[in-house]
Amino acid sequence: MWLLEGITGITSDPFSDLKSASLLAQAIVDTVREPLLVLDGDLSVLAASRSFYLNFHVGAGDVLGRSIFDLVDAQFNIPTLRPRLKAVVTTHAVMDRFEIEAIFPTIGNRTLILDAREVFDEGEGRKTILLAFEDVTDRRAIEDEKAALLKQTEDLLLQKDVLLQEIQHRVANSLQIIASILMMKARLVTSAEIREHLEDAHRRVMSVATVQEHISAAGRAHMIEIRPYLVSLCESLAASMIGDRAAIALKVHSDDSTVLSAYAVSLGLIVTELVINVLKHAFPKDHPNAEVLISYEASGDDWRLVVSDNGVGKPAESVPPRKNGLGTSLVSALAQQLEARVEAISSPNGLKVSITRASLNSLLPQAA
Repeated sequence: MWLLEGITGITSDPFSDLKSASLLAQAIVDTVREPLLVLDGDLSVLAASRSFYLNFHVGAGDVLGRSIFDLVDAQFNIPTLRPRLKAVVTTHAVMDRFEIEAIFPTIGNRTLILDAREVFDEGEGRKTILLAFEDVTDRRAIEDEKAALLKQTEDLLLQKDVLLQEIQHRVANSLQIIASILMMKARLVTSAEIREHLEDAHRRVMSVATVQEHISAAGRAHMIEIRPYLVSLCESLAASMIGDRAAIALKVHSDDSTVLSAYAVSLGLIVTELVINVLKHAFPKDHPNAEVLISYEASGDDWRLVVSDNGVGKPAESVPPRKNGLGTSLVSALAQQLEARVEAISSPNGLKVSITRASLNSLLPQAA
């Protein structure tokens, strides 16, 4: 029996009941906004929603009583759709999210999602199937456009990486050429003061080259591991400034934190300037246990970089005080860019320079 029979309240006349139930079913179908068909066990159309007629530009005479596979210029006569609908009729299966593409005579190429399920079984093999349609053409077009834009973006990023690698390669070559020229000039000049300035410039160029080389090796990563970065930088400084001339140990103590590549560049340049200053001034005489220690620790967004030595310390400033040198000015400017403060503590046992970026609630311990 029709499940809608109890809703109508008319049970005395079977024909009247059937007509009332059919009218109610049609009224319910017409309220559905998406296209909807009511099919019998042979997959012929018993009823169609108003939205089906409007969306597919057909009339009742083109739909009612006809097989689903003959509708709309037979565009639903799809080999993969037939067994799915047959399974709904014969095995009570449910067809969910079945996607098709078809070219309709009046509305063109459309992408539809079909859902079907049995709703009534009146006995004696008489079945009723609901078949709903969802037009996802515009959605698929947007998804395809997004996928194309994503592919285009990935291609542009790849091109950018190739160009960036080429630029980095040329920068590295240029820095090596500049460093070589500076060293050649330093060897040719007779003035000790000029030679010292040229050698300082050579060391700074080489430190920049080392920073650039290490960051380039990190590839597209925006974060740099600070420990291997500082170790590599200090090995380069030791090779260029210490060599076999003096027994000075250059050590790095660091946690396993990472820093933004832009921060890494500034930190590397600060370390370079401070180490150059230490190696030039901290050990005027042979020191049996000469040591320079570079340490780095971080807690959240806060961090501290310390360069310390066990040399002679900083001599007392004359009055009036001397004007800051280039290295000191560079360190101050770089620290300001990093929103950090600079502290220098000198004693007969050496000099300790701390670069600290710390909030009011920092967990970093205070510098000794």
